[in-house]
Amino acid sequence: MGKEVRVALAGCGNCASSLVQGLYYYRDETRLRRSPGLMHAELGGYRPADVRVVAAFDVDRRKVGRRLDEALLAPPNCTPVFQELPEIPVVVQMGPVLDGVAAHMRDYPEDRTFVLADCDPVDVAEVLRDTGADVLVNYLPVGSEAATRAYAEAALRAGVAFVNAIPVFIASSREWGERFRRAGLPVIGDDIKSQVGATIVHRVLARLFEERGVRLTRTYQLNFGGNTDFLNMLNRDRLASKKKSKTESVQSQLGAPLPPDRIHVGPSDYVPWLMDNKVCMIRMEGQGFGDQPIELELRLSVLDSPNSAGVMIDAVRAAKLALDRGLSGPLEGPSAYLMKSPPVQYPDYVARRLMEEFVRGGPSQAPASGARQAGAVTAGSAYAPAAGAGEAGAG
Repeated sequence: MGKEVRVALAGCGNCASSLVQGLYYYRDETRLRRSPGLMHAELGGYRPADVRVVAAFDVDRRKVGRRLDEALLAPPNCTPVFQELPEIPVVVQMGPVLDGVAAHMRDYPEDRTFVLADCDPVDVAEVLRDTGADVLVNYLPVGSEAATRAYAEAALRAGVAFVNAIPVFIASSREWGERFRRAGLPVIGDDIKSQVGATIVHRVLARLFEERGVRLTRTYQLNFGGNTDFLNMLNRDRLASKKKSKTESVQSQLGAPLPPDRIHVGPSDYVPWLMDNKVCMIRMEGQGFGDQPIELELRLSVLDSPNSAGVMIDAVRAAKLALDRGLSGPLEGPSAYLMKSPPVQYPDYVARRLMEEFVRGGPSQAPASGARQAGAVTAGSAYAPAAGAGEAGAG
């Protein structure tokens, strides 16, 4: 087994900044032993210190051409700096723009939005090959469907695994999943769950209602924050796929989906002074014993980007573990545990068990009987995205 996990980053925004800071933060053995913020201090023999960024791509002129440690602190990034970074000998290169930047972003101050670099994009696949990358992480903005597919194509051409942190549906698309399978490459996706974020909390509560005999009749989840992810999603067309991913993630935990007019899940607004802080409001209405009403309201406040970084550290290590074992195509267990829109939806306790079995050397997916029947939902069903549909972002 190779000791290193060599990672390439498509996008050097807040999420990438938190991820890379975390890789250095958890090099401290004391921090690693008590494992605050990590679901796995060690995963399949790999520690966070074994993960090394070898390539990075962006389109902002304040990042392209700069050393990675400098680019990760450049505007419009606003996530907290919890770990000082050393000089990282990786220069950020120009990636394909395509639909990666929404037109409305030009209407905001430069320190809050993207400023396009004036240079030609590199051949991403060639860079991946030259740097010996094992895993390409897709951290593009919400709604970057064409750009995400361009990076997925580059991963296939270069022979590297792909981890899709946004809900342009790649791992959960039958067509794309089969392409990665034929290429002998693993893929994990789509749309990363936060460690304790709005969607995972909403899913668990929906499942709790279901398992305790309470009929959920109406629910909403409203999210707002001040980072570029929320600014980007002010374009409602780009928001549509994010809303789809989050809604279906919650619906998948119910025995029967709620009618569309009785569920609303998704980002709602941009509040600049919140910076990387994300606030979530959840309301659930149900009927319990004797049809008597039950109402639940919850407010969750998190730092958005660090909240998903530990999950990504697990995702890239799982992808490398799959490469070591010669596994290919969508990794069902890791995707179900780590992502909002995986190829197959499971209750979270089942997804966690599948992830642990995978880490121990078991299959990447469940057998057709047993766990798959325990509330599992496959891509293309009423709850999951159709092949090749949609897009959206992390968080």
